[in-house]
Amino acid sequence: MELKFTKMHGLGNDFVVIDAVSQAVDLSGDQYRYLADRRLGIGCDQILLVEVAQSDAADFRYRIFNADGGEVEQCGNGARCFAKFVRDQGLTNKDSILVETKSGLITLNVHNNGEITVDMGPARLEPAQIPFQADTMADHYNLDTGGDSIDIGAVSIGNPHAVMRVDDIDTAPVATLGPQIENHPRFPNRVNAGFMQIIDRSHIRLRVWERGVGETQACGTGACAAVVSGILRGWLDNQVTVDLQGGQLVIQWSLQSGPVLMTGAAQSVFEGTIQL
Repeated sequence: MELKFTKMHGLGNDFVVIDAVSQAVDLSGDQYRYLADRRLGIGCDQILLVEVAQSDAADFRYRIFNADGGEVEQCGNGARCFAKFVRDQGLTNKDSILVETKSGLITLNVHNNGEITVDMGPARLEPAQIPFQADTMADHYNLDTGGDSIDIGAVSIGNPHAVMRVDDIDTAPVATLGPQIENHPRFPNRVNAGFMQIIDRSHIRLRVWERGVGETQACGTGACAAVVSGILRGWLDNQVTVDLQGGQLVIQWSLQSGPVLMTGAAQSVFEGTIQL
């Protein structure tokens, strides 16, 4: 099978994007892992599929597969790439695009300067919705890891996140603590681990260990989750600039019941075909 693809990235969080509207696509877990392999395949953090919407309400369906071949619910940086891709490929000329994801509908708004705002929907804070094992909802929880107890916020932005505050992300134990949190038994679907350094009330730095991937250059849903957690704990204002290793995002969250808005750029790198 010959497959056309586009390599894209959102702040260095990189993707192989595949048009499954104009070509037949039926890939196995092994094939997703091959595409993501940086030595043997194309190389990426995640594979994004653009599919025909299953409901009349949406313009497209958006599916996300991690580098380990597992399908996940949501990806904020990928959503911005998705919006750029469907417009660049002539699949739509809309400025506002409604997309189905595994976690529900999201709206992608393309601005004249090329940046894209993603309406990520409401933050999910109830433990059962994350999912996270806890008796009641709280703005923070204690999590035991290898005999130590760490303080986290637990948030779902369509996918689960554990957010902890650190003094300096440059020295944070992302590579060692990240996998422990990712696979913690209180997160039955595993979890993304965010390490947040607060500069001031409208500015944070962030590193994220993503489940099934490892540390990435940027994580859009991780940025959203960190800001939501910081607002809930009284540390942050309602609009925050998030510095990630790959660049900046702006996150807005006005009300606990309101949507989380993420604004940032997306870039195409190259197009090609691969034989599978």
